[in-house]
Amino acid sequence: MELDLAHVRGLFPAFSEPLLQGQAFFENAGGSYTCAPVLNRLFRYYTERKVQPYAPYAASQLAGAEMDEARARLAALMGVETDEVSFGPSTTQNTYVLAQAFRQWLPEGGAIVVTDQDHEANSGPWRRLAQDGIEIREWKIDPETGHLDPAALTPLLADGKVRLVCFPHCSNVVAEVNPVAEIVQIIHAAGAYACVDGVSYAPHGLPDVGALGADIYLFSAYKTYGPHQGIMVIRRDLGQVLPNQGHHFNGDTLYKRFTPAGPDHAQVAACAGIADYIDGLAAHHGGGEAPPVQRAALAHDLMRAHEVALLQPLLDYLSARNDIRLLGSRRAEARAPTVAIACHRPGEAVASDLAPHGIMAGGGDFYAVRPLAAMGIDPAHGVLRMSFVHYTSAEEVSRLIAALDKVL
Repeated sequence: MELDLAHVRGLFPAFSEPLLQGQAFFENAGGSYTCAPVLNRLFRYYTERKVQPYAPYAASQLAGAEMDEARARLAALMGVETDEVSFGPSTTQNTYVLAQAFRQWLPEGGAIVVTDQDHEANSGPWRRLAQDGIEIREWKIDPETGHLDPAALTPLLADGKVRLVCFPHCSNVVAEVNPVAEIVQIIHAAGAYACVDGVSYAPHGLPDVGALGADIYLFSAYKTYGPHQGIMVIRRDLGQVLPNQGHHFNGDTLYKRFTPAGPDHAQVAACAGIADYIDGLAAHHGGGEAPPVQRAALAHDLMRAHEVALLQPLLDYLSARNDIRLLGSRRAEARAPTVAIACHRPGEAVASDLAPHGIMAGGGDFYAVRPLAAMGIDPAHGVLRMSFVHYTSAEEVSRLIAALDKVL
């Protein structure tokens, strides 16, 4: 079964926007277009339900119910319990709050493992705990390929002091998809918890977090066709032992324990539109009667198959050039369609040259200072990053290749 691209693009108003006509969007890793179900829910909330939720009057009841719907439906799609899904203003903020909880909970002599493949949002908050005497160990990537070898993790866990390992599902510049379930098994066997940064993976299909086994899974709704919210899964066994970071009277409610500030009611409610979109995509392709996790899996597989088919020609083109360095795998099946290249000129300069050709791409370090430096690339020089998702067309990829041929 192939993805019905015309159906998909019809669900994203951006493709009908006059200002965006003739423009091919290749900076989706920084934030995707928003799908119509999310926009419709956000508009409805602000026009019909913009009141304090959970009060006894009708508008308030509808507001609260829609917020609860978002949590319940996203949890079902990811194979976790409803109260294991929390919302926050961003993944960076959510990670910071979690780091404070672990700072209070870790026993004396406890250690945390981080990687140098990470976006800074899932690395910096943990690394700063070193200021409080917590040992931070680094799981290093291969400096040539950016690969994160699971075998290299085992020695870091050998002494039994590590209580948490934080790593990405895939990097926002290397983009190789890490074997999360395999890594989680290694971590659990050592008696530690696993925190997975899914920001760069979730836009390519919501994962079955239950099957992956991660104790924490974080991603950003605004990169997953939704509003600007951070979404985090915290499995109950872990969430109940970590110190409460919210109001003391919310401490008994798992999804409130790691949200110190009140939620953005409208944006939380609008996140139900992400579930609308995934369910609708599954239904359009014949999977509407399947259980939620299977609907999400069908949508995931349709997205990934389409992306892989479009990505391989771009990787082949870039691999054949001797004037650039392609970061990450040359096999589309092994990576997300987030493609970073190091050029003789700064990444931002190349991105600027692509803009007159109708290519919207990005240049810079993308907060991936550590992986770039580990691979011998000056973060100040930066890379050109071209990232797309399942609503991208083959014609747009061809236009990108033609534009690269002119500007490189």
